This record gives sequence, C-alpha cells and structure tokens, in this order.
Amino acid sequence: PDRLNCAAELLTGPPDDRPVFHTPTGDTWTYGTLRARVDRLAHLLTGDLGVVPGNRVLLRGPTTPWLAACWLAVLKAGAVAVTVLAQQRPHELATMCEIARVEHALCDIRAVDDLAKAEIPGLRITTYGGDAPDDLLNREAPGTPYTAVRTAADDVALIAFTSGTTGRPKGCMHFHRDV
Repeated sequence: PDRLNCAAELLTGPPDDRPVFHTPTGDTWTYGTLRARVDRLAHLLTGDLGVVPGNRVLLRGPTTPWLAACWLAVLKAGAVAVTVLAQQRPHELATMCEIARVEHALCDIRAVDDLAKAEIPGLRITTYGGDAPDDLLNREAPGTPYTAVRTAADDVALIAFTSGTTGRPKGCMHFHRDV
C-alpha cells in the first residue's frame, strides 16, 4: 500500500496473550504487554519529548524487550530510528549523530556514559531502565492506545550504520515497506 507504518503492522494480529519475548531473568512479555508499552512510549515521545514525524531518534543499549519497545514506539510515532551498537565509542557516536542529524536519543542507563562523553551538540538524551524520576519508564503517560502516524511506505523508518572499521561509518536507510 502507499501508506504503511511498519510498527503498526508488526504489532497487529497476534492475540494479546501470545508471548513475544522471554528474557534470561524469566520475564515474559505478551503482545498485549508490548502493545501497551509501545503506545505509552509513543505518547511520551510525542508529548514530553517533543518528537515529531521525521525526527531522528538514536537508540542505544543492550538488546532487551525495552529496546525493542522503544524502536517500535519511535517508528509508530513516525520518527526515524537510528540504531547503534551499545559498544560504540564516543567519537563513533558523534560521527553517526552528525551524519544522521540526530536530535533525540533513548539510551539504556547502562550505556549512557559513552553517549554523554560524545558531547553531541543539541542532543537530548533520555535514559530508561534507571531509578530517576525523569527516567523514561518512570514518567507519567496516557494509558490509551496511540494511533500510528500515517507514514508512506517509502518513508525512512530506520538508519543502520556500518561499523566504520575501514573508514567513516555509512548509514543505510530502510523504508517502512522494507521492514
């Protein structure tokens, strides 16, 4: 179709009680849980954080259900997810943020130090997974469904970077239809 929001598509269909994630600590997220958390995060992104469609949002942290929920929320809000490895160093992060014109970052509290050290001008870093009152997961948000932004199928959904081991990192853009 001409209009497609891949996050909405990925979250539509499976029953609420169907498991989607099993964690090493024994937690299980169902599709119902994931949908509710993605909607809550999307409300926070577009409300508290001021993210608008087309904004680039850096996602940094270990691979967890919360990182996946952030990724889906960014896409559902019509923004562009800029995915980076948790192991990337400050100078690499600065280069990637410059290339992708990143203004916002959602970062697992365990991976925030190198991102802060990158000193990226104008970057608004929001952490998750911590105890602080301003932590993304501790903020108040509407408990209502979030209506996905009506993105075009050929709108950019995510930018994934090469490692840059042989030179300057390169960003590869992926469209909603590609996901």
